[in-house]
Amino acid sequence: MRTIALSEITRAVKEMYIEANYELSPDMVCALRQAREEERSPLGRRILGQLTDNLKIAKEDEIPICQDCGMAVIFLEIGQEVHFEGGILEDAVNEGVRQGYAEGYLRKSVVGDPCIRENTKDNTPAVIYYEIKPGDRVRITAAPKGFGSENMSRVFMLKPADGVEGIKEAVITAVRDAGPNACPPVVVGVGIGGTFEKCAQMAKKALTRPVGERSALPHIREMEEELLRRINALGIGPGGLGGSVTALAVNIDTYPTHIAGLPVGVNLCCHVNRHCVREL
Repeated sequence: MRTIALSEITRAVKEMYIEANYELSPDMVCALRQAREEERSPLGRRILGQLTDNLKIAKEDEIPICQDCGMAVIFLEIGQEVHFEGGILEDAVNEGVRQGYAEGYLRKSVVGDPCIRENTKDNTPAVIYYEIKPGDRVRITAAPKGFGSENMSRVFMLKPADGVEGIKEAVITAVRDAGPNACPPVVVGVGIGGTFEKCAQMAKKALTRPVGERSALPHIREMEEELLRRINALGIGPGGLGGSVTALAVNIDTYPTHIAGLPVGVNLCCHVNRHCVREL
């Protein structure tokens, strides 16, 4: 059994949210640079150049990449041999979010009650997903999720008879309907299977997979590649102003499901696909 002080969790979460808001992950930076080279529209290339310049300025000046610093989403993969001490895990995570958004001068965007809509003034509470794993390590994935793209996300409760073609059409429909509102070029996270909420959670986590890393399942990998081609043929383009690069990646995760259903979640993320990973 390994003991981890919750103060370590708080410190890590604080640092991760500042880092994620100031600096995009290397895979995303490379993807945007490659997109600029491949984009056929002159205006699209200019927009992608501006986005790349913005990343450079944010990193060098230590300021947020985007004015929407996102709602704090956390994936915690906890080894079953880990014992936490010094309080409550959820409180420690939220304290890290609170400190990070204060010390990093990040915009606080969370309202405490979705109907009354009074700002909590510290961007808490976070949305936390827990997963128990073998071992004595804790893997933390911090993902500040902006809501321009979040609002464009969808869940489709398909019939089994809709099959693979139905899945593809659902993903294409979500991206087409989003148009410019998701701030393209986007990363498309897709969850197939499970239940209503499981497919959405998988789609969310799929966004944190590095761009260019394909599914280990051959039939899913082929679907990712086909969907990326079809989405980029829609012509939405960078900023929604036309072009050949609408998406940088399509990442699909799957899970077993019921014989009577075929849930499909599509979670879109804008070009500021922020995520940061640490292991304690």
